[in-house]
Amino acid sequence: MMRDHYVFSNGRLRRKNNTIYFESEDGQKIPIPIEKIRTLHLFGEIDVNSKLLTYLSQYGISLQIYNYYGFYSGSYYPRESKESGFVIVKQCEHYTDKYKRLYLAYQFLVSAVHHMLRNLRNYNLESMDFFEEIKLLTNHLQTSTSIQELMGREGQIRHLYYQAFNHILKQDFVLEKREKKPPRDPVNALISFGNTLLYTAILSEIYKTALNPTISYLHEPSSKRFSLCLDISEIFKPLIVDPIIFTLINRRQLSKKHFDYLDGEICYLNEEGRKKFIMVWEEKLSQSIKHRTLKRNTTYRYLIRLECYKLIKHVLNDEVYKPLKAWW
Repeated sequence: MMRDHYVFSNGRLRRKNNTIYFESEDGQKIPIPIEKIRTLHLFGEIDVNSKLLTYLSQYGISLQIYNYYGFYSGSYYPRESKESGFVIVKQCEHYTDKYKRLYLAYQFLVSAVHHMLRNLRNYNLESMDFFEEIKLLTNHLQTSTSIQELMGREGQIRHLYYQAFNHILKQDFVLEKREKKPPRDPVNALISFGNTLLYTAILSEIYKTALNPTISYLHEPSSKRFSLCLDISEIFKPLIVDPIIFTLINRRQLSKKHFDYLDGEICYLNEEGRKKFIMVWEEKLSQSIKHRTLKRNTTYRYLIRLECYKLIKHVLNDEVYKPLKAWW
């Protein structure tokens, strides 16, 4: 069965015959059968060559590269095989048309808030003031007349949502405020690391479709990022990433020993912490639910792909986009 592979040690990836080998610095050779690789995630200092990249391209395998601190650095993707000029043109039309763009941006946020409130209900926080305030702000989303107004209200909602973390998290983990660049405490480090894994997972699924990841609607397209991944991630951050964080902390699978600091300020998961997070992450993505439309079991990972397919149908005017709202 194909799966993601994570490499934490320093060394070299090379092709030998019809197999990929990871050669560690101490001379150990570990085979990674090509037919079992979906994506390679490189956290260590890894040497690769063009022979390996050509071989990976033949099988449509991507490389996701992270720096020493576990922050996303970049990706290598094979030449796109499912690109469609027609779909790209239609994506652009929905970006340049103010109302079409506003519709999609609004739908991403409606789904995001649905999953935020779902998390709060799961922890019996409906009686808290921020729960009602989030619901009130959600009603105001529909009256927003610009992307800037939507983003402003989304920021207010997320601020209230993050306040609830301190009523959910046990041990001595506290989230005073969301700090992204850089994260300065363990909870922020967990959110950033989880969002990074989600970003690369979404990018991998987008590349399996005809969508262009640089054309987005809620987030402004940029030359330095795949902004459509950020749009779609709004749906899945509270559905996938946040519950993983709650589980890891409340079940004491992570503690303060799994975090390190750079210059006493930048907080990040150390190697042991990243391995623990990724183990739960992979379990979550492979977890399946009975899809009420498809009438079959579907994994969380495939739910991301389905969201991409729904966007394609929408921009092609085949079917109006309705975002995922967890029913289970």
